[in-house]
Amino acid sequence: MKHIVCRCEDVTLHELDRAIELGHDDIESLKRYTGFGTGWCQGKSCLVACARRLVELGGDPGQGITPRPPMRPVALGDLAGLDPDW
Repeated sequence: MKHIVCRCEDVTLHELDRAIELGHDDIESLKRYTGFGTGWCQGKSCLVACARRLVELGGDPGQGITPRPPMRPVALGDLAGLDPDW
């Protein structure tokens, strides 16, 4: 069975475990290798689960991840006005 830990980037528990096994034993390295926390939610829905798994397997969550906001802020009104067929 496939256990998804990051819905935005479709990262599985198996992928997390494998990355930790390969030596990505801090949260930032784990994020960069697997891509968790880089989707729409910027880790809001997956960071805790990934950090917990990292600690369970002997890693160090450290300071957390570095979120990357959009290049420039976008107003919700601008998004609402987008052509849905575009």
